[in-house]
Amino acid sequence: MFYLTHPRHVARVLRQFDAEADTARTPALDVSEDDKGYHVTVDMPGVTKEAVKVRVEGRRVHIETATEEASAPTDGSRLLYRERRAASYARSFALPAEIDQGQSQARFENGVLTLSLVKRVAENGGQLTVN
Repeated sequence: MFYLTHPRHVARVLRQFDAEADTARTPALDVSEDDKGYHVTVDMPGVTKEAVKVRVEGRRVHIETATEEASAPTDGSRLLYRERRAASYARSFALPAEIDQGQSQARFENGVLTLSLVKRVAENGGQLTVN
């Protein structure tokens, strides 16, 4: 087992951790499909509903959000070590069919974003009469 006892090792590990904290995290997601649309579930722990931004452009879905930095203790205690940091989440993906934004819905509860994305029906779709 490797122990971080030498200050040089500790500093190196902390620098690596700081570099990783500045990049956007890629949240885990599940996508399912039925006849009417797609159902997307995205895990984003520590995020508030107001911070979540979902944008749909044709068949492409963009999800972005950020958590806030935890405040320093106000009860007179000293902070000795902090792993919980402000984080940003970003995910973009394309679906097989275009999405109808007007009919689609987004819900955020307990750190889980649930999207119900309705497939866009072709404008000129319909049945042709055979003569």
